[in-house]
Amino acid sequence: MTSSYFTNPIIFLVQTLFGLFTVVLLLRFLLQWVRADFYNPVSQFVVKVTTPVLRPLRRLIPGYAGLDLAALILAWLVKSVELGIVALIVHSQVNPLGALAWALPELVNLTLNIFIFTILIRVIMSWLNPDPYHPHPVADLLDSLTEPLMRPARGVLPPFGGLDLSPMLVMIGLVLLKMLLIPPLNLVTGNPF
Repeated sequence: MTSSYFTNPIIFLVQTLFGLFTVVLLLRFLLQWVRADFYNPVSQFVVKVTTPVLRPLRRLIPGYAGLDLAALILAWLVKSVELGIVALIVHSQVNPLGALAWALPELVNLTLNIFIFTILIRVIMSWLNPDPYHPHPVADLLDSLTEPLMRPARGVLPPFGGLDLSPMLVMIGLVLLKMLLIPPLNLVTGNPF
């Protein structure tokens, strides 16, 4: 009873701190992938937070086709360390190679969640600030991040009656992808989480 009293808050802190940094690293990779405006204040925050750690890592891991592979690999390593620490706390033992494997489905899940929540936030912000001539910097960044998914969806489901249902179509597709992709990945990697 006493151990779980302290265990749960420690696990929460580990998952929060490592999880937030993993999200920022994934955002750095994704923003570069979609060619987002890196002069945007949010992009500048992501760059400033990640550059000190990524600069030395880039000497070992070069980019490819304009993508920052160092950010992606570091996100994988940070998620692996997080899962290893949690497994160590819960099970008192951990296989480092297991943690590296467990991180793969977790990163796929996290990436899909980033897109789902980004689309949801984009929709809510469009209701709150519908002025297309004076967009908010966050809205610009959300548009850049989600547009590669939204453009094909608009081709399948064009707006009608002034209502754009493509965000709903993309979110449904992403949730279905999670449901079909994550369980087999967890099974293959032996992910206990």
